[in-house]
Amino acid sequence: MRAVMKMEPGPGAKVVTDAPEPHLNEDEVRIKVAAAAICGTDVHLFEWGKSAQDFNPKLPLVMGHECAGIVDVVGSSVKNVKVGDRVSVETHFFDGHCYQCRIGNAHNCLNMGLLGLTWDGVFAEYVKVPANACFPLPESVPLEIGALFEPAGVSVHALQRMGNVAANSALVCGTGPIGLVVIQLLMLFGASKVVALDLNPARRKFAEQLGAIPLDPRQTDVAEFCRREFGRSGGVDVAFETSGASTVLPSLFESVRREGRIVTVGHPGREVPVDIAAYINKKGIVLSGVFGRRIWDTWETLLALVESGRLDLSWLITHRLPFEEFEHGIDLASKDAAKVILHP
Repeated sequence: MRAVMKMEPGPGAKVVTDAPEPHLNEDEVRIKVAAAAICGTDVHLFEWGKSAQDFNPKLPLVMGHECAGIVDVVGSSVKNVKVGDRVSVETHFFDGHCYQCRIGNAHNCLNMGLLGLTWDGVFAEYVKVPANACFPLPESVPLEIGALFEPAGVSVHALQRMGNVAANSALVCGTGPIGLVVIQLLMLFGASKVVALDLNPARRKFAEQLGAIPLDPRQTDVAEFCRREFGRSGGVDVAFETSGASTVLPSLFESVRREGRIVTVGHPGREVPVDIAAYINKKGIVLSGVFGRRIWDTWETLLALVESGRLDLSWLITHRLPFEEFEHGIDLASKDAAKVILHP
């Protein structure tokens, strides 16, 4: 089959035409990929950045982890999925019986596999996954939209970490696809005001169209802006860090009010020091991290929002390309694009 493969450490990857089709174990299914989306993690893996290396990817490796498609083969013991089912895929493969899985944290399974990092991914004509990682998609959800459920689910999880949204103010650092969906959800659930930070003017424009106040942090003292804009409370109620930029955390701690919250989603490429005494103790800020989606409540919440028409993800798709143009897609995803969809 055709597949986009990372062959060895260092920058680059290539399309191969003779990748072996996946061989199934009894608890796995094979999916004929209909649509696969490029993620920032794919860009880091292609460039061989530190944040991708930290996942210890197993090379050679089929890249990609955001997809939807049609189940075309099922293992002998599979009961929850059948041939012909339309599915999206949870990319944190969980064993279902470790301590974290038993207490409802399957997204942080102690024996986790990661699609497209420790397990051959979805930039291929076919991908095999554990049957328990499949999320059925109703006919009302196009497969291209189903390919966006994985990243959009991260945004939903971020708001689940926040708790109450209504009447709260928010700062969103990074207006890539996850940050943009965070903004959509904040607006949908009644945030009083949303400030969006990005260096890229095209992405700031996306945020402005959603109703956020766009700021270029190179031209505005963000902390001073937030103290002035939200003077009654002394800062924003919550900040979401979705960029992965290692330099932004100090500004966020200064921008959030006392007893506020910071939710981090992006993975910085280096360690980030935090002044515990100043920010966690004295300001009482709650710092929460997000890794993946809560299984399966995040997915069910997202599906309900999409099916009801309250959350539109279609506008995120700015480019559609064949696999053979994946390098162009990587370049677009690292610049002005929102979501780039690859089709086999």
